[in-house]
Amino acid sequence: MTNRSVYDTRFFFDYFFSPDKAATQALKMNLQNTSEKMVSAVTIHELHRINFKKLSGETARLRSIFIRSEFKIINVDYEVAVAGAELCNRYRIPLADSVIAATTLREGCPLISDDSHFKGIQGLKTRWPLS
Repeated sequence: MTNRSVYDTRFFFDYFFSPDKAATQALKMNLQNTSEKMVSAVTIHELHRINFKKLSGETARLRSIFIRSEFKIINVDYEVAVAGAELCNRYRIPLADSVIAATTLREGCPLISDDSHFKGIQGLKTRWPLS
């Protein structure tokens, strides 16, 4: 069992929208095998916006509630905001990804993502259950 992980928006996008049942099952297994599941509040924002746009407000709310019930939500505080801004400038990555990376670095655990924006960030370890 994996001890702790932070989950990126990419994980949930595939979890909720992938037509590949085997991939979805692999993602579910990853969740079952992780004892402490965390997510940045920024990921909640991104997912809620995507679900609202693609499906409906009710689906967005239900999926956000599901995540809140299963994951520890890591809020953006001063330290994460400053560290994220520095990562954004240093690695030329989008604001949301820089905050998610800063959150993960502070938590000291792997990020579950296959997003190329995270590659090369010093000290950040990523894993992807579908690789």
